[in-house]
Amino acid sequence: MLMNPVNLKHTVAALGVLVLLCGPLGAQESDRAQQLLETLRTAPPEQAQTAKRDLEREWSRSGSAAMDLLLKRGRAALAEGDFRVAIEHLTALTDHAPDFAEGFHARATAYYRAELYGPALDDLETALALNPDNYNAIFGLGVLFEELGDSRRAAELYRRVLALNPHHENAEKALEQLKSEGIGRTL
Repeated sequence: MLMNPVNLKHTVAALGVLVLLCGPLGAQESDRAQQLLETLRTAPPEQAQTAKRDLEREWSRSGSAAMDLLLKRGRAALAEGDFRVAIEHLTALTDHAPDFAEGFHARATAYYRAELYGPALDDLETALALNPDNYNAIFGLGVLFEELGDSRRAAELYRRVLALNPHHENAEKALEQLKSEGIGRTL
């Protein structure tokens, strides 16, 4: 289903406000994930990379070897640029594991890369409802805002990413780019 640009922009705006203003929305993260997230927030750069890798590995565990295989295949197809196959694998994953946030986040990435922004937005909304601390999904939402011309909200989301993961290089670069354009500076 294609969304008209005005409706898509309003939906993106509503989701962005929800992400910025609300606390945890969905399923509780594991204690290990919460510990790793706290380590990531406070770790010096040399330790942050390990915490980031471990946290993202934790988020990528569905609890099922079959579902983990679908995620792996979907990500491999995405890396190869075969968005149709990636979407197929990741749709099978989200159909069979509807409470697995990373499945929706990965499929949102595939939809975005295939320029299917409405479905990407839907999947980001679900991923963030299930895991509101997923800084990569929040970053993706910021990219979507920026692409739709709402640079101020994009800057807010990039700052939220950096609050969760102060070492997120892409969010740092994106925020710096917006600041160089006069957007997102704090007075």
